[in-house]
Amino acid sequence: MLKIGKIPYTNLYPIYYFLEMTSGSKYEFIEGVPSDINRLLREGRIDISPSSSIEYLRRPEKYILINNHSVSSEGPVGSILLFSRRPVETLGGFTVLYTHQSETSAALLRIVLSRFYQLQCSLKSSGLPLEEGLRNHSAYLLIGDDALMEAHKSPNLYIYDLGDIWYRKTGLPFVFALWIANRGAGAELKSFITDLDEAKDRALKDLPKVAGTCPFRKWLSEKELIAYWKKLSYDFDDKHRQGLELFDSYIREMGI
Repeated sequence: MLKIGKIPYTNLYPIYYFLEMTSGSKYEFIEGVPSDINRLLREGRIDISPSSSIEYLRRPEKYILINNHSVSSEGPVGSILLFSRRPVETLGGFTVLYTHQSETSAALLRIVLSRFYQLQCSLKSSGLPLEEGLRNHSAYLLIGDDALMEAHKSPNLYIYDLGDIWYRKTGLPFVFALWIANRGAGAELKSFITDLDEAKDRALKDLPKVAGTCPFRKWLSEKELIAYWKKLSYDFDDKHRQGLELFDSYIREMGI
């Protein structure tokens, strides 16, 4: 039985909703935040996952890339957000926190601050809540549902969407995650890809149904959920590949 990494974020909920519905008990789903799922895949403790794009870029020889699937944005993503007590242009010389949950977003933050804004900042990984983290630091990068929830509160802060900044600076999508498999996944991989293709197709055709079942509706309406999902791209075409290759060139150039 294949072990599938499951990231419990709103962005992937539509895919998992139909994947679990259609696959029955064919797969074992192992839950964790992106950094944990990356590690489990790297260690061979799971077979397939939607892993951080930087995990694939660092070890392409280790994985099989599943074509036509990603979690990307072409513009604002809504859930990779830098919350700041001051304008981003004035962050030079200050310490910026970033969530410990994601390696790709941390790398993107370094690119945004250093390359796009030419700022020299000290970056520090953190697991603190937003309010506590900003007591002694100028800015804090959150991802996923934490970012969505804090933005929904409309705090009296500057909020910068890193997907939007990337797109405005490069004109290309940013690929946050890729579906990848360990090379030892075996013959079952082909069947899984068929199930994943079907799950994506069904999700994109029936977002209102998915929104009605989403457990994250405590602080997002169905309309807001659908609007968020429509900001995302679950595909991986030539434009996405160009964006991924540019990201790869930046992290290599900067030694990230």
